[in-house]
Amino acid sequence: MELKTNFSLKALNTFRVEAVADAYLRFDLVDEIVDFLGRDELDSHRRLVLGGGSNLLFVDDFDGIVLHPLLKGIDVIEADRRHIWIRAMAGENWDDLVAHAVTNGWAGIENLSLIPGSVGASVVQNIGAYGVEVKGVIDGVEAISIHNREQVRFSPNDCRFGYRSSNFKNDWAGRFIITAVVFKLSQKPDFVLDYPGVKAAVEAVGPITLDHVRQAIVSIRQSKLPDPDLIGNAGSFFKNPVVDGNALSGLLKLNPDLPYYPQGGEHYKLAAGWLIERCGWKGRHVGKAAVHHQQALVLVNLGGATGREILELSEQVSGAVHERFGIELAREVLVVP
Repeated sequence: MELKTNFSLKALNTFRVEAVADAYLRFDLVDEIVDFLGRDELDSHRRLVLGGGSNLLFVDDFDGIVLHPLLKGIDVIEADRRHIWIRAMAGENWDDLVAHAVTNGWAGIENLSLIPGSVGASVVQNIGAYGVEVKGVIDGVEAISIHNREQVRFSPNDCRFGYRSSNFKNDWAGRFIITAVVFKLSQKPDFVLDYPGVKAAVEAVGPITLDHVRQAIVSIRQSKLPDPDLIGNAGSFFKNPVVDGNALSGLLKLNPDLPYYPQGGEHYKLAAGWLIERCGWKGRHVGKAAVHHQQALVLVNLGGATGREILELSEQVSGAVHERFGIELAREVLVVP
C-alpha cells in the first residue's frame, strides 16, 4: 500500500473531469484493507470508496481519502446440474466478468454486456439493462465494515435492491467496502429477449445463443451510447421516472405518443430520454458539457468541462422536464461534492 497525496482523479472517473483528492490509496488484497482501517488517521478524514468511476460526478476537489479496492479473481465455488456459483472479486471489470461467463456457458448476465464499471459497483447500483437486473443473479455480497473492520456477508434481501439502488447506495453509504460478490448463474440459458428490439438484434446475428445475445447487446449499446474511452460520460445520467395510473392518464391526454411500460401495481415507467428530447435538449450543449446527440439520457464532456458545468447542465435539463411535464427526474449518477 502507498498513500498518495494531492492525487488526480481524472483518469479514474469516466466523465474525465479533473478533481484532486487530498489522499488516495489503492488496495490489492483484503488484508490490506483491514490493516488500513485500523489506522487512526482514517477517523479524521472524509472517505470515498471508488469502484470503476463510471457512475459518479466530481464537482470539486475531494477533501478526504479515496479508497480504491482493486481486488481481482474469479472462482467457481459450487455447481450442480442447473446452476453454478461463482465468486468474483470487487475490482474485476464488470464486462470482463460477463465475457468470462458467456465463454464458459454460464447464463444470466449476458444482457448486461458492455456496462462500464466494476463488479463491486454493480451491486451498489443494481445495474440493469434490456430486461435484466443484476439483483436477479446475486447470491451474496462480501464486505468489510469501515467502522469496526468486521468482514460480513449480506444476502440479497439484506441489500434491499431497488431500481438502480441498494442499501450500499442509500442507508449504508460510506459504511462498507465491498470485497467480493457471489453470483448464481444458470448452466442452461433462459434467455430474456422480450425487451423491444433485442430478439430481432440477436436473430440478425444468428441462432439464439449466449454468445449471439452478447454480440447483439454489445452492438445495440455501441450504436446508442457513447464510448467513455472516447468521450467522457457516465451512461444514463437520470433514472427513468415511474408514475401511477392517474398521472399517466393526465400525461397521455396531452402527449398521446408518450411511451410507457407497465411495472405492476398500477405503476408505469416512462422514458426519461424521450421526455428530455421533447423538451428540445437532445444534442444541445452549454459550454463544454452537452446532452448526447444520439441518446438524450446521456450527458457528455466534450473536452475540458468541469464537473460543476455538467451538474449545472443536468439541472437545466431536469428543470425543463419538470416545467413541461410536471415530472421530477432523479439522478442515476452519484454527485460527489
